[in-house]
Amino acid sequence: MPSLPDDTDSFLRLIRSRLFQHPPEKFNFNTNGDLRRISAVLFLLGKASRGGEPFIILNKRSQHVRQPGDLCCPGGGISPPFDFLLTHGLSLPVTPLARWPHMRWWRHSRPADYSKLSLLLATALREGFEEMRLNPFGVTFLGPMPAQDLVMFKRSIYPMVAWVNRQQRFTPNWEVEKIVRIPIPNLFNPANYARYRISYKPTAPGADQLSGREMPCFVHHGNQGEELLWGATYRITEHFLKTTFGFTPPPISRLPVINRRLDRTYLQGSILP
Repeated sequence: MPSLPDDTDSFLRLIRSRLFQHPPEKFNFNTNGDLRRISAVLFLLGKASRGGEPFIILNKRSQHVRQPGDLCCPGGGISPPFDFLLTHGLSLPVTPLARWPHMRWWRHSRPADYSKLSLLLATALREGFEEMRLNPFGVTFLGPMPAQDLVMFKRSIYPMVAWVNRQQRFTPNWEVEKIVRIPIPNLFNPANYARYRISYKPTAPGADQLSGREMPCFVHHGNQGEELLWGATYRITEHFLKTTFGFTPPPISRLPVINRRLDRTYLQGSILP
């Protein structure tokens, strides 16, 4: 099991360094093109004010949106021209991007990707504020990770890794049922992983893309019951663990099976408020 640095500063330096050593090769979209299939999310990390283990902060999707009940990173689609305006504000000294030690390197060495990185981070911070009232000035940006493509929806998700400095309480909006915190050491325990087997009802258009598929998942045993981390958010988490700590989950062939049946509500959500 990987060991975590004892203090927060060393922990953040480690993450920042590993992400900088393994950056995304390229942001494969055009800022002047169709951005409807591009999403930016915050891979949020934090720690209880009283100390303790660092954790990942995720949203549990409400029954009013697609994929209700799933764990996801806060974030969403780019909203032009508003997010382009927010991008200019990230140049101010108080913002997470301006305080990022690698900002100047990206700006001079990868200028085209730096402008896209700024847009993605602006979008993710705005969505974080809207979904859970995350204070955008109260986070430390640690670096980007490669995009993940959704299986059922033609969309690419770009994760931005960030640390929540002090904020402990969040206020979810109608899109979010609750906030879920997963201690990072728990992610190193092979016993917490399983094989997710999906079937679907004939009334669920599009679910046949997943029918019969098996994929790895992480089982979180929280105070309010069991939660499953799977899909794109699982892959984002898996990449983070491998890049930062060199940890790889057990092979799927060795994992116990969890069955789930999808229906129309999962793919479309219920009636919006």
